[in-house]
Amino acid sequence: MKYFLLSTFLLCSLAVAPIETPKPDAQVAVWPDRPLLDQSDDEVKYSNIIRITKVNRPAIEFYKAKNAKPNAPAVVIFPGGGYNILAYDLEGTEIAEWLNSIGIHAVVVKYTVPGNQREQALKDAQRALGLVRSKAQEWGINPQQIGVLGFSAGGHLAANLSTNYEKRNYEPIDAADKLSCRPDFTVLIYPAYIYQEDDKRKSAPEIKVTDQTPPAFIVQTLDDRRLVDSAFNYTRDLKDAKVDAELHLYAKGGHGYGLRPSDNPVSNWPELCGAWIKRTTAQQD
Repeated sequence: MKYFLLSTFLLCSLAVAPIETPKPDAQVAVWPDRPLLDQSDDEVKYSNIIRITKVNRPAIEFYKAKNAKPNAPAVVIFPGGGYNILAYDLEGTEIAEWLNSIGIHAVVVKYTVPGNQREQALKDAQRALGLVRSKAQEWGINPQQIGVLGFSAGGHLAANLSTNYEKRNYEPIDAADKLSCRPDFTVLIYPAYIYQEDDKRKSAPEIKVTDQTPPAFIVQTLDDRRLVDSAFNYTRDLKDAKVDAELHLYAKGGHGYGLRPSDNPVSNWPELCGAWIKRTTAQQD
């Protein structure tokens, strides 16, 4: 019995052991009235991924690509999690590491969760884009080549920001809020909620695509059946507005795979996406 209890304790300990992530090169509080602490007070659970279950102090975390060319592009990352958690490593820091490996700077956003606070999350996102632009010279970023990349609920947030950038949804605070919060390009990986509940073939009312909406790269699988219309709707809206877009549609892969490898062809999306970002930013030079 003692050995059984000891083994059970060790297994449980391993299951909840903290998962190491790369240390960001810089961290900035999104809101000055909620400054960062010496030690984060995020509420976190561990399984095979890091789940941030509560963000008390929204933040941006900058990961510098060490092999980047001067004035390189940057991607601002919104992890998913149903607006109730953030899949912090799976759809955050692991994505930053991949982007850094191909010479692109990355910023992971810890936006407001839990409680499905979509309006506050959009404010966090708008403020985050302005902050990144305000840091562009310091961080070696081209301020005209800052894109967004979102997964699932983070995909909805990226699309929401990409279509709601003309006016801040909060009172301006400082010089960062005088800079544009329009992304220069958008990447949506298995995006969620870009549909109306009573008719999933219609886009959500807050997503208003125009001919000024940034170009987009979208990845979706057909067996992600509950959410698949999000990708179709956003692609159709971009097509109707004559905005450049790529939709990469696969049969299988489900939901929530990040860039972790599998036997499904959808696992090749990072290679296609990286090439698309480089083409898109080259056209913006």
